[in-house]
Amino acid sequence: METQENGDGWVAFCADTVDVAREMPEHSVDYSVFSPPFASLYTYSNSPRDMGNVRDSKEFFEHYRFLIKETSRVMRPGRNVSIHCMLLPTSKERHGVIGLYDFRGDIIRAYEAEGFKFHSEVVIWKDPVTAMQRTKALGLLWKQVKKDSAMSRQGIPDYVVTMRAPGVNTKPISHTADEYPVSLWQKIASPVWTDINPSDTLQYQSAREQDDERHICPLQLEVIRRCVRLWSSPGDLVWSPFMGIGSEGFVALHEKRRFVGAELKRGYFEQAIKNLARVEAGLGQAGLFAEVAE
Repeated sequence: METQENGDGWVAFCADTVDVAREMPEHSVDYSVFSPPFASLYTYSNSPRDMGNVRDSKEFFEHYRFLIKETSRVMRPGRNVSIHCMLLPTSKERHGVIGLYDFRGDIIRAYEAEGFKFHSEVVIWKDPVTAMQRTKALGLLWKQVKKDSAMSRQGIPDYVVTMRAPGVNTKPISHTADEYPVSLWQKIASPVWTDINPSDTLQYQSAREQDDERHICPLQLEVIRRCVRLWSSPGDLVWSPFMGIGSEGFVALHEKRRFVGAELKRGYFEQAIKNLARVEAGLGQAGLFAEVAE
């Protein structure tokens, strides 16, 4: 492993995520939440080990299945893995047709092939006007409605797809009525979350480098928070195989969970370490995790 940094209740690796997963103990992870590379849509680095640095979705899943296999081994039976994803737009220049690719569906099928069960899904609303302004997608342009609305389409939402590891959960996740009142549960149980602020993310400017990437899309902190609170308990180990700038770890530590993450790109890794250390310093408790250890 290239680089390892540790803190109070967390450990982070700057290395190939599959290599990191292979070194993790069996059934050691209580919950996993992350945003993977969206196949070949965005290139985060020029490394041949970067799963986003591929020619097409077929090549992406050839690499991604190695991680899913290791995830099946390290997950505690009956516990959950949440994957942030979306349908991917296709273009005439690159794909031969303007349309959508069901990346979300292929993720579900890839996990099912390794024994995971399709457990849950939430749709995260996104503003089509903002998407139109950012992407200039033909299907979202108002002028296309006037020209030929056969090519007009709705915006593309985000999804959080949750897959359950095979087996029975022998470590129940129990919530009190005070921490999880009925009103909160009804909000979280909604299949569509319309109240997520798209700007509710960790700052990433210092992690950007020139020439080796086109995009970064950190997952909103409130999305991570809702998932972590529902599907894990204080003291549980949360795993992010695509740590990025540390969003999942940032939330996990705030929620008194432990965290392990892997990130291939050094610029993002270094920013993640700063973010994780910032949470640790803000909590100001050297023994924070002693009281919630297994």
